[in-house]
Amino acid sequence: MEIDSTIDAFMDTLRADCAREFGRLDRPVLPRRTELEPVTVRRMILDRFRVTSRVAVVTGAGRGIGAGAAVALAEAGADVVISSRTKTDLDAVAARVADAGRRAHVVPADLSDPAAAAALAQAAVGEFGRVDIVVNNVGGTYPRPLLETTPEFLEEAFRFNVSTAHALTTAAVPLMTDGGAVVNISSNMGRVAGRGFAAYGTAKAALAHYTRLAAYDLAPRIRVNAIAVGSVATSALEVVVNNPEIKGKMEADTPLRRLGEVEDVAAAIVYLASPAGSFVTGKVLEVDGGLQAPNLELGLPDL
Repeated sequence: MEIDSTIDAFMDTLRADCAREFGRLDRPVLPRRTELEPVTVRRMILDRFRVTSRVAVVTGAGRGIGAGAAVALAEAGADVVISSRTKTDLDAVAARVADAGRRAHVVPADLSDPAAAAALAQAAVGEFGRVDIVVNNVGGTYPRPLLETTPEFLEEAFRFNVSTAHALTTAAVPLMTDGGAVVNISSNMGRVAGRGFAAYGTAKAALAHYTRLAAYDLAPRIRVNAIAVGSVATSALEVVVNNPEIKGKMEADTPLRRLGEVEDVAAAIVYLASPAGSFVTGKVLEVDGGLQAPNLELGLPDL
C-alpha cells in the first residue's frame, strides 16, 4: 500500500541519519516494518474533546453564551444549527463557524414558542443528515419583586426556560441514531436565594432538576447534563459591566474575583458534549467563580 511504502521510506531515511550520526551498529536501531505489523496511532487526551463530524443544535446562539458555544463546538469539529430571533446576529456567528472550518445552518425563530424550538431538530437532520448534540441555551427573564410576580409571569418564565428545552430535547432524541448529548444552561440563581429572582430562579431550578430526571429516563444512550452559570460578561450584563462601581463589587463578592467569560462556559459545554464527558450524566456543573450567594443585589426593600 502507498502508506506502507511511504512509512518504509521514512524509516530508511531515519536509519541512514542514525548511521551517519552514531556510526554503524551491529543491529539496526529502527528495524524495518513487516507487512503484518499494524500502524498504531496514539490517542492524546485532547482527542476526547473532539466532536468531529457531529452535528449540534444551539438555541439562543446569536450572542453571548449561545454564540460562544456554537463557535467552540465548531472549533472542536462539529457542524451547527444556530437559532435566535435576529438573523444578522446569527449570520455573524455563522461567519465565525466558517472561519473554524465548519458549516452553520441559520434558523431565525422566536424560541419562546416550544414548537419553534422543537423544529430545530428536524432542521438539523434536513440540513446535515443527523443530530448528535443539543445545547438548550435560550432562556432568562426579568427580575421582579415577589408580589409583582403574577402567575402568568411565572408560567412564562417556566415555558421559556424549561418547556422550550423539553420540546427540543424530546424532538431530537429519536433522531440521535448514534447516541447523543444534551446540555442545558441553568443558573446559579437556581440554587441560591436573592430578592427579585422568584420567577427566574424557580425556572432555572426546575431546569436543573429536569436535567437529572431526563438523564435517568434517557440513559444509557443519551447523556443529559446542565451548567449552572454565574455572572458572565455578556450583553445581558452590559449595564453592570460598564459601571465600574457595580462591576467591582460583583468581582469582590465572587471568590475568584472576576466575572465569567463566555469561553469559560463554552469550554464546559464542549466537555459535557464530547467523549471527554462520556461517563457524566444527570449532573449540574457549576461554572460560577465559586459563588455561594448572589453577587448582585437589586436593592429591593423590606416589606
